[in-house]
Amino acid sequence: MTLIIIGIIVFFVAIALKKQNQAYIQFVNPLRILGIILILLGFSTSCIKQIDAGQIGVKSIFGKVQDDVLTSGLTIVNPLVDVSKIDIKTQNYTMSAVQSEGDKTGDDAIRTLTADGLEVTMDLTVLYRVLAKDAPNIIRETGLDYKDKIVRPITRTKIRDNAVYYTAVDLYSVKRDEFQARIFKTIEEDFKKRGLVLEQLLVRNITLPATVKASIEEKIKAEQEAQKMEFVLQKEKQEAERKRVEAQGIADYQRIISSGLSDKQLQYEQIQVMKGLVTSPNSKVIVMGGSKTPIILDDKK
Repeated sequence: MTLIIIGIIVFFVAIALKKQNQAYIQFVNPLRILGIILILLGFSTSCIKQIDAGQIGVKSIFGKVQDDVLTSGLTIVNPLVDVSKIDIKTQNYTMSAVQSEGDKTGDDAIRTLTADGLEVTMDLTVLYRVLAKDAPNIIRETGLDYKDKIVRPITRTKIRDNAVYYTAVDLYSVKRDEFQARIFKTIEEDFKKRGLVLEQLLVRNITLPATVKASIEEKIKAEQEAQKMEFVLQKEKQEAERKRVEAQGIADYQRIISSGLSDKQLQYEQIQVMKGLVTSPNSKVIVMGGSKTPIILDDKK
């Protein structure tokens, strides 16, 4: 549109020069040609609009927003129409305590009070997209800065409104998923009223006060020590049971041996051994004494 206006001005300047001053007559035709070229370029750039993939175009003329939207591709429109492009792909908005991680510079984490009066800090990422059919209403009611006017304030408010129903420890551990599902539902309803679709809500990190965190760590350490001691006691019991079974086996063995061997059997075994010695090719001296056990001398040289 700007080129059209400039082209018209140049064209009329050329006509004015022709009428008022003959000294500049040589510039009239070039200025006319330049004015016509600028007008044609202005019309071509104003009439032909390119909408990229994943975007839509919202038309407005003299401030009045049109309900029909332009889809991706090349489109010919009225040169007086202004086209605002809106991204309809999945977008994310991150609020984090890390300096360069969030959409806002600096610490942008959400700080909220819990049911037990403690302050916790949350890092959060919101995944959302714009409904194409509701894009004209977004332009009319909010504008293109819907991130700062809808996504950010609604998310932060709903988190603070729902965190007061949970204790700090519950948010950090057992009820984290429940809390995330609860705030997802409430934020989803408000987003839908504004033409946005909430796809996912990621509670990335919850930081507890230092005193609470230290208490939790001590509790976990005590539980681990108790589990370790229980394991040691169980192992000692198993070892004691093993030794008892082993001792019982040895006692049973000794009892069987002592009850099963008689004097006659021992004498028989002794005779068999002596018989083997006598028949052995090795030279032996057997001294029979008064005792029950003979003395055997080996005189092999």
